[in-house]
Amino acid sequence: MRVLISLAGLAGLTFATHSIFRVNATTAGFGYLLLVLVVASIWGFVEAFITSIAATLVFNFFFFAPVGTFNIADSHNWVALFSFLGTSLIASRLSTKAKMKALDAIERQKDIERLYAFSRAILLIDNSEPFAMQLIRKLADIFQLSAASLYDRRTGEIYRAGSSDLDPIDAQLRETALDSIPDSGSQTNYLLTPVRLGTEPIASLAVQGSRVSDSVLQGIANLVAIGLERARAQDLAQQIEAARQSEQLRTTLIDAMAHEFKTPLTSIKAATTGLLANPQQLKEDQIELLNIADEDAEHLKELIDDTVAMARLDATQIEINPEISDLLAIINEAVHSLRTELEGRHVGIFHDGPIGMSAFDRRLLRLAIKQLIDNAAKYSPAGTPLEIRVQQDANAIVMDVTDHGKGIPEREQERIFERFYRSPSIRQQIPGSGLGLSIAHSILKAHHGNLTVTSQPGRTTFRLTLPMEYKRETLERGSNTGY
Repeated sequence: MRVLISLAGLAGLTFATHSIFRVNATTAGFGYLLLVLVVASIWGFVEAFITSIAATLVFNFFFFAPVGTFNIADSHNWVALFSFLGTSLIASRLSTKAKMKALDAIERQKDIERLYAFSRAILLIDNSEPFAMQLIRKLADIFQLSAASLYDRRTGEIYRAGSSDLDPIDAQLRETALDSIPDSGSQTNYLLTPVRLGTEPIASLAVQGSRVSDSVLQGIANLVAIGLERARAQDLAQQIEAARQSEQLRTTLIDAMAHEFKTPLTSIKAATTGLLANPQQLKEDQIELLNIADEDAEHLKELIDDTVAMARLDATQIEINPEISDLLAIINEAVHSLRTELEGRHVGIFHDGPIGMSAFDRRLLRLAIKQLIDNAAKYSPAGTPLEIRVQQDANAIVMDVTDHGKGIPEREQERIFERFYRSPSIRQQIPGSGLGLSIAHSILKAHHGNLTVTSQPGRTTFRLTLPMEYKRETLERGSNTGY
């Protein structure tokens, strides 16, 4: 069809130059040469070559004497004719090469743009699906592949994308990842290449349905290798961080509670040793010593319960077992359990009007209150009083725990509820794990409440808020609920 169109154009040009405008041979020759160049630039060398031969014959027939024959009387016309033929062929060849180079440059630019788009897509992959699955899907979309398959040696999985099916080459994918030898399937029109990280093959890739040069395919393989390694590094970093936090949590819990266990155990040991060393003591003294041992044993039990509760708070869900309770009674229990830590301090408990019963998890809320009181005692000068104030309205119960320490810098107030966070200014001065306030905050969130702080030099107040609607919801649902 292209050749016919070219010959039709030649016929039209000949009719115009010979019959209508009656131009001379030189003008006609330039017209034929221009036609050959146009054909070469539009279609290619084959069409231009045929047009050149036809133009030479027509040029001879209509414009060289004797006109109307293919004979040439003047020898100079032979030179002109062959010069025309050579010029048209060379010009068409050069025009075709220029066209091919331009098309190749455009294709290379498109390949670079696709590789750049693919590299950006790799950086934007999230955690909603397996990394390799998203990667091969983006590869198929960006390069407009009918099918693409990726075999990951680390997981042993094959990930596919595209409308076509490359299942028959699963074995070749695995072999290529092991042997690191590229392959191409001419019958199924696919390209198969290993994906290397350095010299080590870590995967293999098969693509089908789009013209992909070897250099572009190698560029794709390199990006896939970088992407897979990046995903592996992120997974490893997450695992290391999770293991580090788990180990740090375990260590800090053990270290923090070991000191707490020693105090009641020492009292119990002293009481029992006194009973055994003096069997003739009065009964009243024995009862007093047994009471001490019993109270400290109960304290030890509470510590163990708190440890278990703290460990449970590391889970993604906190199970709340609410029951109708008296908040003031819980506060008194928390203060009593910290009598050793609070020795020599006055703890004032104030409330404006009566405080009604409310629904909350007694054990967890007592643990939260203990953390707040212990924190206030730890970070304020010995002998200074602590204040606990409770208020209630129709919407919530509010408890403030106030100490008179040096205060919390404003830049640190937003971070003190983070797990393991401790102020650099007191990290080496006051022992602690950085877990207490985080635990209290989690417990309040599980109760649909909140824990906030306001601080200035000489006065720091932690405010615990329990919403009353939580009580109503609990009474409607029953006594057990999970958060």
